[in-house]
Amino acid sequence: MAEDARHVAELLNRMKNGDEKALAALFSRQRDRLLRMVTFRMDPRLQGRVDAEDILQEAYLDAVKRMRHFEDDHSASFFVWLRLVVSQTLIDVHRRHLGTRKRDADRDVALHGPRWSQTTSVSLAANLLGRYTSPTLAARRAEVGERLREALEGMDRLDREVLALRHFEELTNSEVAEELGIQQKAASIRYVRALRRLRSILAGLPGLADDVKDGI
Repeated sequence: MAEDARHVAELLNRMKNGDEKALAALFSRQRDRLLRMVTFRMDPRLQGRVDAEDILQEAYLDAVKRMRHFEDDHSASFFVWLRLVVSQTLIDVHRRHLGTRKRDADRDVALHGPRWSQTTSVSLAANLLGRYTSPTLAARRAEVGERLREALEGMDRLDREVLALRHFEELTNSEVAEELGIQQKAASIRYVRALRRLRSILAGLPGLADDVKDGI
Protein backbone atom coordinates (compact mmCIF):
# COMPACT_ATOMS: atom_id res chain seq x y z
CA MET A 1 0.00 0.00 0.00
CA ALA A 2 2.78 2.43 0.92
CA GLU A 3 4.64 1.57 -2.28
CA ASP A 4 1.49 2.19 -4.31
CA ALA A 5 0.98 5.55 -2.60
CA ARG A 6 4.55 6.54 -3.45
CA HIS A 7 3.99 5.52 -7.06
CA VAL A 8 0.83 7.65 -7.28
CA ALA A 9 2.64 10.61 -5.70
CA GLU A 10 5.42 10.24 -8.28
CA LEU A 11 2.88 10.18 -11.11
CA LEU A 12 1.19 13.30 -9.74
CA ASN A 13 4.48 15.17 -9.57
CA ARG A 14 5.26 14.19 -13.14
CA MET A 15 1.81 15.26 -14.28
CA LYS A 16 2.22 18.65 -12.62
CA ASN A 17 5.35 19.08 -14.72
CA GLY A 18 3.42 18.42 -17.90
CA ASP A 19 4.02 14.67 -18.32
CA GLU A 20 1.04 13.41 -20.32
CA LYS A 21 2.07 9.77 -19.85
CA ALA A 22 1.75 10.24 -16.09
CA LEU A 23 -1.74 11.68 -16.54
CA ALA A 24 -2.67 8.72 -18.76
CA ALA A 25 -1.54 6.30 -16.04
CA LEU A 26 -3.49 8.16 -13.36
CA PHE A 27 -6.57 8.37 -15.56
CA SER A 28 -6.39 4.65 -16.23
CA ARG A 29 -6.36 3.92 -12.49
CA GLN A 30 -9.64 5.82 -12.10
CA ARG A 31 -11.34 4.67 -15.33
CA ASP A 32 -13.79 2.24 -13.73
CA ARG A 33 -14.95 4.79 -11.18
CA LEU A 34 -15.33 7.48 -13.83
CA LEU A 35 -17.22 5.10 -16.10
CA ARG A 36 -19.64 4.39 -13.27
CA MET A 37 -20.21 8.13 -12.85
CA VAL A 38 -20.81 8.72 -16.56
CA THR A 39 -23.20 5.78 -16.81
CA PHE A 40 -25.15 7.00 -13.80
CA ARG A 41 -25.28 10.66 -14.87
CA MET A 42 -25.98 10.20 -18.58
CA ASP A 43 -29.43 11.31 -19.67
CA PRO A 44 -31.56 8.22 -20.48
CA ARG A 45 -32.36 9.75 -23.87
CA LEU A 46 -28.71 9.31 -24.86
CA GLN A 47 -28.52 5.62 -24.04
CA GLY A 48 -27.85 3.71 -27.23
CA ARG A 49 -26.77 6.90 -28.98
CA VAL A 50 -23.64 7.79 -27.03
CA ASP A 51 -20.99 5.40 -25.74
CA ALA A 52 -19.77 6.10 -22.21
CA GLU A 53 -16.24 5.08 -23.23
CA ASP A 54 -16.25 7.76 -25.93
CA ILE A 55 -17.17 10.34 -23.30
CA LEU A 56 -14.24 9.22 -21.16
CA GLN A 57 -11.91 9.52 -24.12
CA GLU A 58 -13.11 13.06 -24.76
CA ALA A 59 -12.76 13.84 -21.05
CA TYR A 60 -9.19 12.57 -21.08
CA LEU A 61 -8.32 15.00 -23.89
CA ASP A 62 -9.92 17.79 -21.85
CA ALA A 63 -7.87 16.74 -18.82
CA VAL A 64 -4.68 16.95 -20.90
CA LYS A 65 -5.50 20.58 -21.68
CA ARG A 66 -6.24 21.34 -18.02
CA MET A 67 -3.65 19.25 -16.19
CA ARG A 68 -1.40 22.20 -15.38
CA HIS A 69 -4.37 23.83 -13.60
CA PHE A 70 -4.49 20.96 -11.11
CA GLU A 71 -1.44 22.37 -9.38
CA ASP A 72 -3.25 25.70 -8.91
CA ASP A 73 -5.82 24.07 -6.61
CA HIS A 74 -4.07 22.26 -3.78
CA SER A 75 -7.39 21.65 -2.01
CA ALA A 76 -8.62 19.19 -4.62
CA SER A 77 -7.60 15.54 -4.63
CA PHE A 78 -6.76 14.18 -8.04
CA PHE A 79 -9.88 12.03 -8.29
CA VAL A 80 -12.25 14.86 -7.36
CA TRP A 81 -10.49 17.19 -9.80
CA LEU A 82 -10.66 14.59 -12.55
CA ARG A 83 -14.31 13.83 -11.80
CA LEU A 84 -15.12 17.51 -12.30
CA VAL A 85 -13.40 17.51 -15.67
CA VAL A 86 -15.41 14.45 -16.72
CA SER A 87 -18.61 16.08 -15.43
CA GLN A 88 -18.06 19.12 -17.61
CA THR A 89 -17.36 16.92 -20.62
CA LEU A 90 -20.59 15.01 -20.01
CA ILE A 91 -22.52 18.27 -19.82
CA ASP A 92 -21.05 19.35 -23.15
CA VAL A 93 -22.16 16.03 -24.65
CA HIS A 94 -25.68 16.59 -23.33
CA ARG A 95 -25.76 20.03 -24.93
CA ARG A 96 -24.58 18.77 -28.30
CA HIS A 97 -27.08 15.93 -28.49
CA LEU A 98 -30.11 17.36 -26.69
CA GLY A 99 -29.81 21.00 -27.70
CA THR A 100 -29.32 24.17 -25.68
CA ARG A 101 -33.08 24.66 -25.34
CA LYS A 102 -33.29 21.53 -23.21
CA ARG A 103 -30.59 22.50 -20.75
CA ASP A 104 -31.29 24.23 -17.44
CA ALA A 105 -29.13 26.32 -15.18
CA ASP A 106 -28.23 23.31 -13.04
CA ARG A 107 -26.36 21.76 -15.96
CA ASP A 108 -23.97 24.72 -16.12
CA VAL A 109 -21.28 23.45 -13.78
CA ALA A 110 -17.99 25.05 -12.94
CA LEU A 111 -15.00 23.29 -11.45
CA HIS A 112 -16.06 24.50 -8.01
CA GLY A 113 -19.37 24.85 -6.18
CA PRO A 114 -22.72 22.99 -6.24
CA ARG A 115 -23.31 20.81 -9.29
CA TRP A 116 -25.89 18.47 -10.77
CA SER A 117 -28.59 19.52 -8.34
CA GLN A 118 -31.89 19.07 -10.16
CA THR A 119 -30.69 16.59 -12.77
CA THR A 120 -29.61 14.21 -10.02
CA SER A 121 -33.23 13.24 -9.41
CA VAL A 122 -33.53 12.15 -13.06
CA SER A 123 -30.42 9.99 -12.77
CA LEU A 124 -31.59 8.48 -9.49
CA ALA A 125 -35.04 7.69 -10.86
CA ALA A 126 -33.69 6.11 -14.04
CA ASN A 127 -31.25 3.98 -12.07
CA LEU A 128 -33.87 2.80 -9.61
CA LEU A 129 -36.46 2.02 -12.27
CA GLY A 130 -33.85 -0.02 -14.09
CA ARG A 131 -33.36 -2.16 -10.99
CA TYR A 132 -36.98 -3.01 -10.39
CA THR A 133 -38.72 -4.92 -13.14
CA SER A 134 -41.77 -6.44 -11.46
CA PRO A 135 -44.82 -6.93 -13.78
CA THR A 136 -46.71 -4.24 -11.86
CA LEU A 137 -43.95 -1.70 -12.38
CA ALA A 138 -43.45 -2.61 -16.04
CA ALA A 139 -47.10 -1.86 -16.78
CA ARG A 140 -47.01 1.49 -14.99
CA ARG A 141 -43.41 2.52 -15.55
CA ALA A 142 -44.12 6.02 -16.87
CA GLU A 143 -46.52 6.88 -14.04
CA VAL A 144 -44.29 5.42 -11.34
CA GLY A 145 -41.23 7.10 -12.85
CA GLU A 146 -42.85 10.52 -12.74
CA ARG A 147 -43.99 10.05 -9.15
CA LEU A 148 -40.53 8.84 -8.18
CA ARG A 149 -38.81 11.85 -9.76
CA GLU A 150 -41.21 14.23 -8.02
CA ALA A 151 -40.57 12.56 -4.68
CA LEU A 152 -36.81 12.68 -5.17
CA GLU A 153 -36.95 16.36 -6.08
CA GLY A 154 -38.73 16.90 -2.77
CA MET A 155 -35.64 15.74 -0.90
CA ASP A 156 -33.11 18.22 0.41
CA ARG A 157 -30.85 19.00 -2.55
CA LEU A 158 -27.62 18.33 -0.69
CA ASP A 159 -28.96 15.08 0.78
CA ARG A 160 -29.87 13.98 -2.74
CA GLU A 161 -26.35 14.68 -3.95
CA VAL A 162 -24.78 12.82 -1.03
CA LEU A 163 -27.02 9.84 -1.77
CA ALA A 164 -26.09 9.82 -5.45
CA LEU A 165 -22.37 10.16 -4.78
CA ARG A 166 -22.11 7.63 -1.95
CA HIS A 167 -24.64 4.97 -2.88
CA PHE A 168 -24.68 5.07 -6.68
CA GLU A 169 -21.30 6.47 -7.70
CA GLU A 170 -19.65 4.78 -4.70
CA LEU A 171 -17.41 7.65 -3.64
CA THR A 172 -15.87 7.48 -0.20
CA ASN A 173 -17.28 9.68 2.54
CA SER A 174 -14.19 11.90 2.44
CA GLU A 175 -14.51 12.30 -1.34
CA VAL A 176 -18.17 13.22 -0.99
CA ALA A 177 -17.30 15.83 1.62
CA GLU A 178 -14.61 17.29 -0.63
CA GLU A 179 -16.86 17.24 -3.70
CA LEU A 180 -19.67 19.10 -1.91
CA GLY A 181 -17.53 21.32 0.32
CA ILE A 182 -18.90 20.02 3.63
CA GLN A 183 -17.42 18.33 6.69
CA GLN A 184 -17.00 14.55 6.62
CA LYS A 185 -19.22 14.15 9.69
CA ALA A 186 -21.95 16.16 7.99
CA ALA A 187 -21.61 14.05 4.83
CA SER A 188 -21.97 10.86 6.85
CA ILE A 189 -25.05 12.11 8.71
CA ARG A 190 -26.67 13.30 5.50
CA TYR A 191 -26.03 9.96 3.80
CA VAL A 192 -27.79 7.99 6.55
CA ARG A 193 -30.69 10.44 6.49
CA ALA A 194 -30.97 10.39 2.70
CA LEU A 195 -30.87 6.60 2.56
CA ARG A 196 -33.66 6.40 5.10
CA ARG A 197 -35.69 8.92 3.12
CA LEU A 198 -35.14 6.99 -0.12
CA ARG A 199 -36.37 3.77 1.44
CA SER A 200 -39.46 5.60 2.62
CA ILE A 201 -40.09 6.97 -0.88
CA LEU A 202 -39.70 3.57 -2.53
CA ALA A 203 -41.94 1.88 0.03
CA GLY A 204 -44.76 4.25 -0.88
CA LEU A 205 -44.67 3.61 -4.62
CA PRO A 206 -46.61 0.76 -6.31
CA GLY A 207 -44.42 -1.95 -7.74
CA LEU A 208 -41.38 -0.89 -5.72
CA ALA A 209 -42.41 -1.61 -2.14
CA ASP A 210 -41.72 -5.35 -2.32
CA ASP A 211 -38.22 -4.76 -3.68
CA VAL A 212 -37.05 -2.17 -1.14
CA LYS A 213 -35.72 -4.63 1.40
CA ASP A 214 -33.54 -6.32 -1.22
CA GLY A 215 -32.44 -3.38 -3.35
CA ILE A 216 -31.54 -0.42 -1.13
